Amino acid sequence: MGLGTFTGAPLVCLFGCIQAVGLVASMSSRVAEGTRYEGIAQWICLGALGLVGGLCGFAIQFGPGAAAMSAVTLLLMTMIAVVDLRGRP
Repeated sequence: MGLGTFTGAPLVCLFGCIQAVGLVASMSSRVAEGTRYEGIAQWICLGALGLVGGLCGFAIQFGPGAAAMSAVTLLLMTMIAVVDLRGRP
């Protein structure tokens, strides 16, 4: 039995939790824009980006699906933190 069966379930949950924390951190950096919490939210987002980025490389050993999901999360985090869709006059 390898990590692709039930023995890898705790790791899948851990990966999912790390990715969820990363998405929340990137959204909080967007929401905190212009407030006194902006700086700390950006530092937390930066740390989460590093954590999920490292997870991308680490997850390769568990299969392409795990690595791809981490890469998609990293992409979403970056897009949430960087892209500003508000209309500017």
